[in-house]
Amino acid sequence: MSESVKENAPKADKAAKAQKLVGVKGMNDILPPDSARWEWLEAQVRGLMARYAYRNVRLPIVEPTALFVRGLGEVTDIVEKEMYSFEDRLNGEQLTLRPEGTAGLVRAVVEHNLLYEGGKRLYYMGPMFRHERPQRGRYRQFHQIGAEVLGFGGPEVDAELILLANDLWKVLGLKDVRLELNSLGQPAERQAHRAALIAHLEQHSDVLDEEAKRRLHSNPLRILDTKNPAMQSVVEAAPRLLDFLGEASLAHFNAVKAILDANGVAYSINPRLVRGMDYYNLTVFEFITTSLGSQGTICGGGRYDYLIEQVGGKPSPAVGWALGVERVLELIKEQGEALPDLAPDVYAIIPETAALPVAMQVLQALRALGFSAQMHAAASGGGEGMGSMKSQFKKADASGARFALVFGAEELAQGQVAVKSLRDGAGAQRTESLATVATWAHTLQSAL
Repeated sequence: MSESVKENAPKADKAAKAQKLVGVKGMNDILPPDSARWEWLEAQVRGLMARYAYRNVRLPIVEPTALFVRGLGEVTDIVEKEMYSFEDRLNGEQLTLRPEGTAGLVRAVVEHNLLYEGGKRLYYMGPMFRHERPQRGRYRQFHQIGAEVLGFGGPEVDAELILLANDLWKVLGLKDVRLELNSLGQPAERQAHRAALIAHLEQHSDVLDEEAKRRLHSNPLRILDTKNPAMQSVVEAAPRLLDFLGEASLAHFNAVKAILDANGVAYSINPRLVRGMDYYNLTVFEFITTSLGSQGTICGGGRYDYLIEQVGGKPSPAVGWALGVERVLELIKEQGEALPDLAPDVYAIIPETAALPVAMQVLQALRALGFSAQMHAAASGGGEGMGSMKSQFKKADASGARFALVFGAEELAQGQVAVKSLRDGAGAQRTESLATVATWAHTLQSAL
């Protein structure tokens, strides 16, 4: 190696190490204090799911691409434009980062024969992936919570799932949420409606945009979901699927409504509500808010009685919903719900490093009793000590802790620790015995 190359090599290495890497656009870090909202929401969901006797499943992030093509439909936006799909370099498998949770859950149910002993009530949480333009409440990596009931075909489970979601809004304190319902009937009914819908749209082809023309014969139902103002009058005049429902489909829909009525759940019928996946039949529903602009749907779902068979299982009915975690959290923030309290109960102030063994022993005892305890730590390990008392008290106050524990040399020599109140305005201080932590911790607890 030449001398000039040797001289330049360290500089090149230094430049490479200094390069700043950032996350992928639309795939966000979730940091404190915001992560506390996520933990709180997840805890509320787990508690409510347990009360409804739903059980948790944890699913892979990567699934075979064919699962989503077969389950969601080849001409859906997700499959056509939004999936992160790739070929596994090791074995040539076609794989996809999951864009939604239902298809993967159904695959797991079929693969592990979960319905052998009867129907199941399940729920999941986790990240999903879609390649789309990031915007408020809509990201390339986003998170969903889903509830699914498999193996039961009656309208009572459709209604149960809606009641479950409605109870969740109450638990979360959400008010600006409304429910919209529709029925997609059964395949034969949809075919009759499809023919009438295509005929209607063909008569107004001059008004259809390019997207609608492309979908006219492949997925005309999705045209009813258009946001194009120029097409609204044509869509409003289109044949309604509800008018094509047979006796059994209408009876199912009316039974769902009767249960909701009996439980005081308000709803409106939206005959244009179709949802975005091909697998739905009979009941479909969405919970919508006006507080998030165009991203108003926070939860949606419906019945999908044919999906299990489509992914290779024995025919079995199923129904479910999924909510967007980011949108729900945004709505909680929009409505002014307070951030969960992250402050520790106590903050340990350590004037000298010699106090560390005793201080940490006391903090461990407090943590074992259920307290949240934060210890002051040195800014560096270069022998500069723990920092001044003034700076430590500033950090104790900034932490939000209710009490500071001061492990001063004088107190330790007497087998004691100073307990100083940080939130009562007066800054009252007392000393407590190191030998009776459990006793005085009980008194401390009553003040928290």
